[in-house]
Amino acid sequence: MGQPMIKKPLELYIHVPFCIRKCNYCDFLSAPAKEETMAAYVLSLCEEIKSYECLQDTYEVCTVFFGGGTPSILTGQDIEKIMNEIKKAFALSGAFSHVEVTMECNPGTLTMEKLATYKKCGINRLSIGLQTTNAKELVILGRIHTYEEFLESYQLARKMGFSNINIDLMSAIPEQTMESYSDTLEKVIALEPEHISAYSLILEEGTCLYEQYKQGDLAGWKLPSEEEERAMYDETGRKLQKAGYERYEISNYAKQGYECRHNIGYWKRIDYLGLGLGASSLLSNVRFQNESDLTVYMKQWSVYGALLQKEVDVLSEKEQMEEFMFLGLRLTKGIQIAEFEVIFHKSFDSVYGKIVEQLLAKKLLIREKERIYLSSYGRDISNQVLAEFLF
Repeated sequence: MGQPMIKKPLELYIHVPFCIRKCNYCDFLSAPAKEETMAAYVLSLCEEIKSYECLQDTYEVCTVFFGGGTPSILTGQDIEKIMNEIKKAFALSGAFSHVEVTMECNPGTLTMEKLATYKKCGINRLSIGLQTTNAKELVILGRIHTYEEFLESYQLARKMGFSNINIDLMSAIPEQTMESYSDTLEKVIALEPEHISAYSLILEEGTCLYEQYKQGDLAGWKLPSEEEERAMYDETGRKLQKAGYERYEISNYAKQGYECRHNIGYWKRIDYLGLGLGASSLLSNVRFQNESDLTVYMKQWSVYGALLQKEVDVLSEKEQMEEFMFLGLRLTKGIQIAEFEVIFHKSFDSVYGKIVEQLLAKKLLIREKERIYLSSYGRDISNQVLAEFLF
């Protein structure tokens, strides 16, 4: 008998495009919706999941990530329905308990019943959007919750036995000061979450805050200066490192053993399948995106009898190498030269030697035996450094 075929790892991303109210900074594909719309969407999503049963022979799922929007806005029964379809449609990496399954949630949308259902159907990691503990800053961001409501949700999750929780934080918020940001960091560290994601606010085109900023009207609110933003970034690293969190990616920190496997998969270019409205996928170096019109997405099975996809793009070898570099260098450990050469059958130095030499000379990169990673200064201006590998 022949050897069984080794299956490739696959990450699943489940997009839930609904929220109670769109935040002022949000540019994600999400909006409020009625209960019947959300229920109909779940049925369409389950049909899409079923359509990928053909991948069972090639792939095994290693991580699942519910993102949005606010996935926790769905009922526990809806989440259980989606999880059951995933278990039926896909081969899993060992027992389901070995698969990292993350649920993004917002304070005020969690209940004891929902959390009990999450545990029952295999969700083992929560990512709770806090952003800031400061009441004024929460209002500016348009968040639906108070810090006290966040604490209630966090403590309820702990009570229900969740032992792997991420908290999302944001810096460079209008009116935020070094003092208020430091206070947020200290309060969150005291809660001892396993993982902390800390991002700077980016005013994305089309968002409420961007339009106010463009018109010169942030309601009298003042954005922190570049120097203040940099000080907040440095403070994040200092405080979290002192508290036992290791920075494993530019904006992500974790206690040992609690790095987000799903996110690491993105940086390492593991194949991923996006399910749901507008979700993006990368399978065997082919990128594609789902239909992004909600009405069309929910009618695609009944009207068209097929999954509608767009923007199908077969990546060239050059594009694959570029992604290997600018995604891999986001990780603190950087990239392995030997891995590059095994994947692309090319000498690393023949492709990127000159660029790497220039960046080493500017002390933006560090080359250590067979590994290359961003220096501390390189992380500070990572976007500029990573852009050097796009040619």
